[in-house]
Amino acid sequence: MLLRISLIVAILAGIGAGVVSYLEVSDKIPALTKQRDDERTAKVSEITAHGKTKTELKKTQGELTQTQTELAETKTDRDKQIARAEAQNKRADTLADKLTKTTAERDEAQNGLASYKATDLTPEQIVKLSKNLKDARFEIEVVNGEKVVLLRTIAKLTNELAKFTLDTPYVKLRADLKGKILVVDPKWDFVVLDIGEDQGVIQEGELLVSRGGKLVAKVIVRSVQKDRCIANLIPGWKLGEMIEGDFVTPAHPAS
Repeated sequence: MLLRISLIVAILAGIGAGVVSYLEVSDKIPALTKQRDDERTAKVSEITAHGKTKTELKKTQGELTQTQTELAETKTDRDKQIARAEAQNKRADTLADKLTKTTAERDEAQNGLASYKATDLTPEQIVKLSKNLKDARFEIEVVNGEKVVLLRTIAKLTNELAKFTLDTPYVKLRADLKGKILVVDPKWDFVVLDIGEDQGVIQEGELLVSRGGKLVAKVIVRSVQKDRCIANLIPGWKLGEMIEGDFVTPAHPAS
């Protein structure tokens, strides 16, 4: 009997605990349901917001691409405008130069016209005077050329004449005569110089060969051309080997 009573008590206690648990869970179910619904609503809202954000991002990317394209086009247009402006500036500078030159030519022409009017000469007389002036200039050039040739001839004859006198047994060359050795032939002891008749070289003239301010040798001119001459080494005057580029100056410069 006691066992049965204990069993009944245990069953009643279990039922009571179940009822209590049920009552506790029943109280929590609405809260859990609400929490679930809230979480579902929040998740739906989040998904919706994410989709909206993706849409806006895509739209923004499209706008950015369009903006970049427009920026590139604007930059290209700007570069074209800058190039066009530079071309216009250059053209303006060219036109300004031409204007300045044209103005100067106009002023010169006006001055020339004024001078022409002041002479009281006819155009035919001016043309004749211009021709006479050109002819006179040409004759002066010819005379000056002949003068140079005559002076060279006189110098040459003077030196040849001097060889027959006891006072000047050597040929004098221009004091400012300077030249360089172009070719050296050590076997036959002769050199080719870069100076000739045009520079005042005279046959039989003696020249000192130097290098770095030191005397190397003395040579005598044997053959003279327009702008070249050939000279031989004078025996006893070889103080060193002559080489191309050595300087030559008159051994007996004219005073």
